[in-house]
Amino acid sequence: MSAPQSQPQPRPLRLYDSWWTVAAGALLACLALAGCLWVSLHVRTDEALHTGALFVHLASLALGFGAVLAADWFGLLWVTRRLPLADALGAAGRLHVPIWAGLAGLLASGAFLHPDPASPLTRAKLVMIVVLTLNGLQAGVLTRRLAQHSPAPPGRGLLAWGAGTALVSQVCWWGAVGIGFVNARH
Repeated sequence: MSAPQSQPQPRPLRLYDSWWTVAAGALLACLALAGCLWVSLHVRTDEALHTGALFVHLASLALGFGAVLAADWFGLLWVTRRLPLADALGAAGRLHVPIWAGLAGLLASGAFLHPDPASPLTRAKLVMIVVLTLNGLQAGVLTRRLAQHSPAPPGRGLLAWGAGTALVSQVCWWGAVGIGFVNARH
């Protein structure tokens, strides 16, 4: 008599399985951003905590933005036909964890750097952070769609979606870095 065959376990729901799960992730991300803003308004730090937060902020910037630049580099290598799409997606996919870890570190440490929410520059930076976060979430769906088309070249719609995603990412990262630099000087 043969052993009973077990039924395969259903795969757990993942972030990029549908637009509904991405929307739930976006809601949680916005709540986390709001929580960081609340902390920045209500928690006062001494010099040691501020210095530590600044170090974590800079290290998180290097981690997150560095990973974004590397992911975009792999995309550029694919666009210039120096790397197959599957390889570019694989390399960029492995960078999601450092990108998100860097962004989380920036948010958590930024809450202790006394941002001035009344400043128009700070408000612009906050908008960029929200847009950057939402853009990063939808980029996961884009990556899945591109992977489904590989090795065949994606259509114009997916190419435009990818170009728009990369452009929004770069504008928001560089804009937030520039505003952070300007605000740190004042």
